[in-house]
This record gives sequence, structure tokens and C-alpha cells, in this order.
Amino acid sequence: MNQTINALQSENINAKAPVMLVTGSAKRIGAAIIKAAHSQGYRVIIHCHHSESEAQILATQLNSLRADSAALIIADLAVVDDNNALSTLVKNIVETFGQLDVLVHNASRFYPSPLGSINHAQWDELFLTNAKAPLLLSQALFPYLKNQQGCIINLLDIHAHDKPFSNYTVYNMAKAAHRMMVQSLALEMAPEVRINGVAPGVNILPDADSDQALDHDQQRSIIGSIPMQRIGRPDEIAHSVLYLVQAHYLTGEIITVDGGRSLTLAGGQV
Repeated sequence: MNQTINALQSENINAKAPVMLVTGSAKRIGAAIIKAAHSQGYRVIIHCHHSESEAQILATQLNSLRADSAALIIADLAVVDDNNALSTLVKNIVETFGQLDVLVHNASRFYPSPLGSINHAQWDELFLTNAKAPLLLSQALFPYLKNQQGCIINLLDIHAHDKPFSNYTVYNMAKAAHRMMVQSLALEMAPEVRINGVAPGVNILPDADSDQALDHDQQRSIIGSIPMQRIGRPDEIAHSVLYLVQAHYLTGEIITVDGGRSLTLAGGQV
């Protein structure tokens, strides 16, 4: 009998918990945000495209801690190019837990596009993940966030404002557009929905086997340029995201979380 009562109490508490969706959250910073939110009582929606196995493992781990508290959405962000497919995605997101309180735009592609080699494919991919999808997903989910007086948090980059990476022109432009989206939508969505951003410096290194990988000399140079003399941690970004979720009088703001690197960075470096 006591076990039944406890199960019902847990179910009732879970049903009232706020819901957070984080794009690109199967691993790395996205997963850190999911774990941090879950530890604070959120129901979480883990989004992925290619990393389904990692996302499923994460969801299973979280559901073992609190039943029916984590769900998985698999989608290519290019879905925003098809109105019918986008409507289906939005329907699936909202029906997962019946509401949406927080949307976190974390999914991003990052790689160089040196002058002379820039092409349409790079433009389309980098702008899709870093600007177009965040905008169109925000627009599509706005009515549901408005119902909850919710918020949107965006993962940006310290290089999106005045200090661009050399050889990353398309990425720089896309992230700059994303930054302006935060400030523009803060005006249009207020007062019902707040929208803010976190601008990391180097808070996690790219995977060694990815097309974003940095060699040993690049890594040493980066660490040497950071006043805190270390790479940041994903949980430090997650902490800032959750702060912005709870900061009810902030909108249109961007918090820099970079160990002081932007104080010494002139731009041009990776």
C-alpha cells in the first residue's frame, strides 16, 4: 500500500514539473544542460539527429532516477524547411508531456570556411543550425511557451560579436545572426516569453575525430589565452542556462562564460 501511495505521489509531482527541450542534447554541453535541469526537477526532452544511441542511454538513465521524466525526439533540424513536417515536430514536442516551459537552442555546427573555398553547402548547413532553425523553432513553439509564461535560452559564442574567428566567416555570420535573433525576439515576445543567451568561450573541446577537431598546438594556445588557464566545463554552461531560466526580470541579455578569454582576445584566433 505504501509503495502504491509513493508511486502516485511521485506521478503527481512529476506531472506538475516544468518541461525543458534542449536541441542537440544527446551528449556534451546539451547533455549537461539536460542533466542539470533534470536534477532540479524538470521533465526533459532530449533532441538528437544522428546520436540516437547516446540520447537513448541518457533518457534511460534519467528515467531510472525518476520515472517518465525524460523523453527523446529525433529530428533533422532541416525540418524547419517544410511547414508540414515542422508542424508535426511541434505537435510531437508538445504532446510529449503536454506542455513546454523552456526551449534551449544548443544544436550547432562549427567548422572552418576559408575564403576561396566557401560554398552553398557550408552556408546552408551553418546558417540552418545556428540561425534559421533557432528562429523558426522559436516562432513555431512560441504559442506553447506563451501559455506557460516560459523562456528561450540560446547557446551563442563570444566570437559572434566583434571578435571573429579567422577562416570561419560563415560560422561567424551565422552566430552573429543568432545573437541578433535573441535581442530582436526579446522585444517581440515580451512580456509573455523571455529570451536570453549564453556565450561560451572554450567550454569543451571538439571531439578528436570530428571535422571540428583542434590540434595539440591550437589547444595549448587557447588555454594560454584564457585568464583562468583552463578549458571550461559543460556544467558551467548548464549552470548559467538554469540561472537565466530562473531570472524572471531578464530578457534580451547575453551572459559571457569564457574564463575571461574575451578580455584578452583580439579576434582572428581559433
